[in-house]
Order: sequence, then structure tokens, then C-alpha cells
Amino acid sequence: MPMEKTFDPAAIEAKWSHEWESRGLYRPARPDAQPFTIVNPPPNVTGALHIGHALDNTLQDVLVRYERLRGKDALWVVGMDHAGIATQMVVERQMEARQDKRTNYSREDFVEKVWQWKAESGGQITGQLRRLGCSMDWSREQFTMDPHFTRAVVKVFVDLHKKGLIYRDKRLVNWDPKLKTAISDLEVETVEVKGGFWHFKYPLADGVTLDDGRNYVEVATTRPETMLADMAVAVHPDDARYKSVIGKDILQPITGRRFKIVADEHADPELGSGAVKITPGHDFNDFEVGKRAGFKPAEMLNMFDGDANVIQTADGLVPQEYLGLHRFKRDGVDGARELVVARMKEAGFLIPHVDKDGNEHDAEPRTIQTPFGDRGGVVIEPWLTDQWYVDAETLAQPPMQAVRDGRINIVPKTWEKTFFNWMENIQPWCVSRQLWWGHRIPAWYAEDGRIFVAETEEEAQAQAGAGVALTRDEDVLDTWFSSALWPFATLGWPENTDLLKRHYPNDVLISGFDILFFWDARMAMQGMEFMGDVPWKTLYLHGLVRAPDGAKMSKSKGNVVDPLGLIDQYGADALRFFMAAMESQGRDIKMDDARLAGYRNFATKLWNAARFCDANGISASTSFEAPAATLPVNRWIIGEVAATVAAMESAFAAYRFDEAANAIYSFAWDRFCDWYLELIKGAIDDETKAVAGWVLDQILVMLHPFMPFITEELWTGLGDRADYPLITAKWPAPAAEKDAGASADIDWLIKLVSELRTAKAELGLPPGARLTAHFPASLKGRTDKLAAQLDRLARLEAISFDPAPAGASAQLVVEGETITVPLEGVIDIAAERERLTKALAAAAKERDSLAGRLNNPSFVERAKPEAVDKARADHAAKEAEADRLTAALARLG
Repeated sequence: MPMEKTFDPAAIEAKWSHEWESRGLYRPARPDAQPFTIVNPPPNVTGALHIGHALDNTLQDVLVRYERLRGKDALWVVGMDHAGIATQMVVERQMEARQDKRTNYSREDFVEKVWQWKAESGGQITGQLRRLGCSMDWSREQFTMDPHFTRAVVKVFVDLHKKGLIYRDKRLVNWDPKLKTAISDLEVETVEVKGGFWHFKYPLADGVTLDDGRNYVEVATTRPETMLADMAVAVHPDDARYKSVIGKDILQPITGRRFKIVADEHADPELGSGAVKITPGHDFNDFEVGKRAGFKPAEMLNMFDGDANVIQTADGLVPQEYLGLHRFKRDGVDGARELVVARMKEAGFLIPHVDKDGNEHDAEPRTIQTPFGDRGGVVIEPWLTDQWYVDAETLAQPPMQAVRDGRINIVPKTWEKTFFNWMENIQPWCVSRQLWWGHRIPAWYAEDGRIFVAETEEEAQAQAGAGVALTRDEDVLDTWFSSALWPFATLGWPENTDLLKRHYPNDVLISGFDILFFWDARMAMQGMEFMGDVPWKTLYLHGLVRAPDGAKMSKSKGNVVDPLGLIDQYGADALRFFMAAMESQGRDIKMDDARLAGYRNFATKLWNAARFCDANGISASTSFEAPAATLPVNRWIIGEVAATVAAMESAFAAYRFDEAANAIYSFAWDRFCDWYLELIKGAIDDETKAVAGWVLDQILVMLHPFMPFITEELWTGLGDRADYPLITAKWPAPAAEKDAGASADIDWLIKLVSELRTAKAELGLPPGARLTAHFPASLKGRTDKLAAQLDRLARLEAISFDPAPAGASAQLVVEGETITVPLEGVIDIAAERERLTKALAAAAKERDSLAGRLNNPSFVERAKPEAVDKARADHAAKEAEADRLTAALARLG
């Protein structure tokens, strides 16, 4: 059946995605083959495909399709994360839109509503991944809240608790007052906020004074409201100004609380007054100072509830007028911060800030690095509360050793330093969250405070004894706790399934560097703890996809790119190829519509090349190995196939996606489409048909990991092979090497034709102009052998081995030999020289002007980056134009 004239990506993508999946071709039965395993970072059930997903999943699919073509039992595990906070937020927002709220329901009823939402609206991203062409094992799609996965999560918690690696502790956490849950350090975003720096007098008690006679210590803070829970003032032990008052009492002006001045190296004598107010229940640094000062966490004062509103402290010293106030101004209403400042000012304890003009202000203006919750979007409050913690320091030791001894290979290596820096300084991991949606913590409490951790309530009751009333922990586990089990729980653990034995450890994990600590490191910890082996042998970390100007994409900037829109515009194959070709280890990718259009054009060029072959009787090859060939052009192209296969295999082994993509691009576009098909036109005999069909097949196989849709369509269109689809075909093994003689001849021919075409273009001659060329006698054997191709491609009227006549001529230097093309009578030499001279002068003037701008530091440093980039591009273009015109003048002699 004749091929369609026009390549239409949309028409073939949906067809092949359905065909591959419905026939089970993403996971063909290969029980005796070498396994290859990769797990997909599970997207949130609430998620939609963004450009980062497109990069991450393209790279994974390229590897999976490549290994499947190499005959391996390739398993790409797919699934979704239950995304505790994100999913609960989505469902609660929908409730709010209906004037409803979560607390109107029991926990069980609300969780049921979340499951209903998942069934109706969750998981849209799985369809979007299919559009991208992801050849995942959809038949085994996983979900972190599935029963088998929940069982694994519960077992891990219980087992870690038995080993003392999970424990309950009172510590400061990052508290999100909007979501009313603890969040991890990794879920906190630091934002620069305009704020103030207040200075206060803290009076010394009992008539004590400093050596300079002052009866107060000056302290400064960006959070005045926290003085309601102050428990000490810290000074450096070597600070001479305060040595005489260490151990003396402060009388806090608002609460009347008496507390000590303590010596601690946290206080910096060079910073401000050198004295620091200490609120151990509401500041991470102060918490550590408080512990060193002898305060137990249970003794530290808490002044906020879960909404960050002021409550009474344990000592009852917070004045009534503060109770119930929010921590600071909200919705135009003053909070505790504003009232504290006002009362301290009224009492004469505020030290005003005097600006450069002599004007007094309550506070010094400051830009403050302020922590915000990445989902709740409000300022995080350090809050002292009982939570569950994982002993991450102990679990981090085996993964660090695995990286050191090479069992885990981090690519690129530059990320190892970051990995070790974080792991060596890792803090206890808070894994409890105050949510309803998620894996509920398997811990039960007796009325006397005893805790029983067990996989089931029956087991907990057995531990407690008959008649002991138990209440289950209300909290759920951090979403990252369950996703840390992804490499083995998705394979059936804790059952020792055949799938688990065959596919653990995984071969490679492809991940954005931004979740190295969220997910990757934690998988390494849990995998080595529970499986006794690394979760994957290679960890490949890719960069970010950025806007064309290099800026980070964000909704607020309006520069976010929708990958589905790019698929609609350019096709999935073009988007995939762009992602792979631009993925250079350790570098971010800039979006570039021109490149996307170029890769769509590449697909179109391949389509048209296949149509040419089809129209000339060139069809699917019947040979896996290279056909026999006698003609130089055929021996040359077979050698080029072998070289491309080797280059791609080397690139894949080194995880150089860009080099693999560029190798097949260069071969398909340049060698095959632009030269081979031109070289065989008009001379397509049976040998050439066999070779051309075989070469086109090899191109389709090598290109398939990057551009699966067009390659499968062409594979099917060129021959009847419904029982041998491309997705499960064999990776090329040409059983051939480069033919040195044929390669030398054809490479010489290509260089000669290129030089001649360039000369014609530079001299303003039409491409079809037929010229006489004078060759050195040493090239006679080669020109005789390639006479037909020279006649058709070089368009030479005559080939002479006599000396060239005197006069103007074009000198073509090819591999050190000079071929002379006389120009007398072909063009007006004088007029052409004048034209080229004027054009060269203009190009050189613009080139030098641009060079002057670029050599001016003021321009480079002050101009917008895009303006500097444009100037560099324009300079390069004018420099190239000047070089071309100089060469053209030189050709005239």
C-alpha cells in the first residue's frame, strides 16, 4: 500500500500507543532473557504532565526501548504516589467550593471521599504519559495506597521501630499553620521578605548592672512576638562585656518571667549587641541552645496553637490581652507581634532605629530570609511537638559506603560531593504528618501513655494485654516514607516473589537532581536496610528544563511550557528527540522552539526518504546482517551503519543521551538522506535495493528509542511484518566493518561535491551550471571509478587531466589535492570581484562593530542577558559571512 504523502504525527501516535499496549508489547514474555529494570518516579495522583516529567520520562523510555531492542527482559515499573498533603488539599478545596469542609465528616468518611475523587479525577497523568510514548508495564500499575503496598509500609515502620530506628520524640518541627501539619526541611522554601529588626532593652533583675553601668541587656530580633516564650538570654562565654552577668537573671518586661543569662558560643560578639534572646520552643537554633542550657524539650515553653495563634504558656505568664491573637498581622488585623512592639515601646524598652537622616523608627528595615511551606504558602512556624522520627544517620551509612565502593554509580560524578555533604550531616527524619489521607501510623496508646507498635490492632492489643483500652495514633506517614520503598515494594515485597528476585536491584534510576534527598537517598537507605543490597546500580541525575532565556519556569513568571501543547504542535517524537539531544550531563536544558521545529523537520525528512525508497522498489530487508555488496557506495554506507551502531552503544553505556541522539541524527540526515540517496539515484539495481532497504531498517531500529511513533509506522509501511513489530525487533548487529577503500572514495566524492557547490554559491552561479574541472593525474583512477556519481552530483561538463588554462579560476582543495575550475567566460570576473569586495567590507564593518560592543565590559555587564546573547550570535554570523566572502575572493585569484 502506498505511503501517505504527508507525515501527520497525531494520526499515528494514538494508533501505535494503543497497539503496543493492547498487544502486551511493553513487557513481552522473555523469561530466559537478562533482566533490565527501571522504576518510574511515581507522579502525584493529583499531577498533570509538566515539562520536567517530559524530560525525565523521555530519558527513561529511551533506555527501556534500547534495552528491549537488545533482547533484555525490560521492566519499567509505573505507578502513582498518593501524595498525602497535595491530595487532601485538592479534595478539601472542592469541599470549600460547595460550602463544605473536612471536619464535617468522620475520618473514615473523608478518606472514602478521597478514594471517590481518585476514581473520578485522579491519575490523569497516566494518559498523558501514554501520549508521550512511555512504554511502561501498565498491566502492573502501582499505587502507594494499594493494599499490598500498605502492608509493606506498615511492616517497614514496625520493623524499624523494633530495631530502635524509629522513635517518638519531642522536637521542633516545621509547622505549616495553614495545612496544620509538620513538613520536612525539604518542603520548606526560603523567600526574601521585607521585614524589620527590632532592638529591645531586657532589664537585669535584682539591681545587677553591666560593667559599663547599664541595668539592661540589649537584644535584637526579627520576631518580637516570640519574647512571650523567652527562657534565656545567651552571650558568648568570651565576651568581656557580659562576663560579670553570666548566671544572673533577666526580668522579661511583658511576662515578668525571670530567666538566666547563659554562656553559649551560638552568640556572636560581632553581631549586634552580642546578646541573643532564646526561645527554645520556637526557633531551631534556640532549641539547641536551650538543650545545652539544661532545658529538657518537655520543659520548653510553647506559646502557639496549631493555627499559630497565641495560647497560654505552661507557666501562665502570658498576659490575657495576647491570648487568641495571631502571631503577626493577618488580613489587616494586628497580631501579637504588633502588640508586643507597642507595649515595649510604651514601657520604654524599645530602642528605636535612627536612619541616616536622623529620623527614628521602631525597627531597622531588613530583607529577611523567611521560610514558607511549598504547598500551604504561609510562613512556617518552628513548633515544639511530639512526632515520629527515623534515625536517618544510622540508615545513611550503608548507602554512603555503596557510593564510595562503586556499588552505586552516581552520574554525573559531580553530584557525589552534594550527596555526601547531605548524608554526612543528615538530621532525624520526621515522618509523621497531621493528615487524614495517607498510611496511618501503626501505633496504639494506652491511657497511661504506653505505646504499642504493631502491624495490626490485634497484635497491639496482645502486647498491651486484655482489658487495656487502646487508641490509635491519629497521624499518617510522610508520603516520602512510602515512596522510599518503591524499588522493592512494587515488586511484591515483603513476599519473596519471583519478580522481586529477578528485578531487584534495579539497574538504573533516572531522577531530577531536585529530589536527590527527598527520594533517591531515602530509597537507598530503605533498600539497603530491608533488601541488604543497593536499590539500583546507577543513579542518573539530570538537570532542569528552563525557559528560553535560562530562567527557571514558574507560573508566577508566566513562562511555563505545556508539553502536551508542544506534542500537539510538533509531535511527540520531535519533543522526545529534543529532550534527549539536549540532555548533556550536568547541564540544564533551555527550551528552544526552533530546535523543536528542526526535529519535526527531521521526522518529515525521514518520512520523505522512506517514500522515495518505497517508490523505487526499496522495501523491508530480509536480512539481519548486512547484505553482500560490491559497489563502493553500498560498501561505504554499510560501514557508516557499523560506525553509528558503535557510537550509539558507546554513548548509551556512558549515559550520554545527547551523543547517542546526535549520532543517529547525523547519520540519518547527512549520510543517508542527503548523500546516499543522492548517490544511488538513477542507479538502483538489485544489490542497491537490498542494501538501501537494510540501511533504512537499521536507521528505524536505532532511532526507535528516541522517535518510537514514526519509526514503527515506517517499519510497518515498508513491509508486511505484523508479527515482527519494531518495538520488539533486534538491535543492529551489522557483522560488518568500515571498508577503508570505499569510505575513502565516497568521502572524497562528498568533499569534492560540497566544495564545488560552495564555490558556485559564493560566486553567484546557479547550482545546475555545468563546468569543466582540471584534476591532477593522480586522481584519474578515482574519477574513473566514480564517473557516474561525478556526472550526476558534480554536474561537470568535462573532466580534464591537462593543465588548466591561464586566467581566473576557482581552486578547490580536497584532501590536499587542487582541482581547478576555469571561470573565464563563465562569469564577469571584474564585476564579481567588485561585488564581493563591497560585500566583504560591509560584513567586516558590522563584525568589528559588534566585536567592539562585546569587548566593552559596560555592555556585557549591564545589558540584558538576551541582548548580549543576540550580539554574540550576530557577531558570529557576520564573522562567518566575512570568512566566506574572503574565501570567494581568493577563489577568483
